[in-house]
Amino acid sequence: MIVLIALVVLVATCVASMVWGSSHIPLADVWHYLRYPDDSVDSYNINGLRGTRTIIGLAVGVALAVAGAIMQAITRNPLADPGLLGVNSGASLAIVLATAYLGLTSARGQFFAAVVGALLATVFVYAVGAAGGGGASPVRLILAGVAFSAAAGGIIGAVQLAKPQVFDSFRFWEVGALTRMDVPLAMLWGPIAVGVVLAVALLRSLSNIALGDDVAAALGTNVVLTRGVALVAITVLCAAATAAAGPLSYVGLVVPIVAQWLMGPHRGWILALCVVLGPCLVLAADIAGRLLARPSEMGVGLLTAFVGAPMLLLMVHRMRGDGR
Repeated sequence: MIVLIALVVLVATCVASMVWGSSHIPLADVWHYLRYPDDSVDSYNINGLRGTRTIIGLAVGVALAVAGAIMQAITRNPLADPGLLGVNSGASLAIVLATAYLGLTSARGQFFAAVVGALLATVFVYAVGAAGGGGASPVRLILAGVAFSAAAGGIIGAVQLAKPQVFDSFRFWEVGALTRMDVPLAMLWGPIAVGVVLAVALLRSLSNIALGDDVAAALGTNVVLTRGVALVAITVLCAAATAAAGPLSYVGLVVPIVAQWLMGPHRGWILALCVVLGPCLVLAADIAGRLLARPSEMGVGLLTAFVGAPMLLLMVHRMRGDGR
């Protein structure tokens, strides 16, 4: 029932994304141009701009929410976010370096740069987290990811100062937005589909790991292999989302938490609800950004931060109340 209600909310959010924007278009005109597109400005705004950003919002929401659910499962930490592994920072750093020194400005080129950067960041964080023997524990992975993110942020800032033209093109993307119309949708959805399939294939193993590594091993789960495949899925999902919309924060944190509150510890239902609620959050934030700053717009990343920061404080308060 909860998933069905969430699906209804998602459909309503998609409709709202097509109807509401920074420019006012009557509902009757929206319905008309959806059925009979033409060369008019309103038709382009509806079928081109709003339609494309709705599809991008769906993809990005699914990717970040599923990545967050996987991240919280393998680290056994309800406050874990994909950004903690340095994946988003690696993708961002690669895009900045490719733009500044290789002249890559197309969505296709930056997408491949983001994938390479995210993969290298994941390999580096995992290698550091596993250094010294004993395997890559969740705590060591998070510490390595936070350290890498800090270093990547410093390099990004230095490149922006050294090359102001990079800063001009990067600042809007860095805030997070769904407004890139040159994103190849097939290239965006392909990696996300792969990541979701991997997540579904790992459901049983992730449920076992959530009980602890020793218990998971006793239940027959290959903990090292599962965690490695999970990191690949997180990397692919976050790289695709970051290349398309920028490093959106808190989506991968908030949505899995809400899903677990609603569905309990069952990983399958949590994942299913994340697939639905992730796009709801991203599209709702995008719609709010269009309406609050009319006739201009606010970046979707600003609105997700407004939602995510109070949620993080609430989680910290709940954990303190539980004595943890």
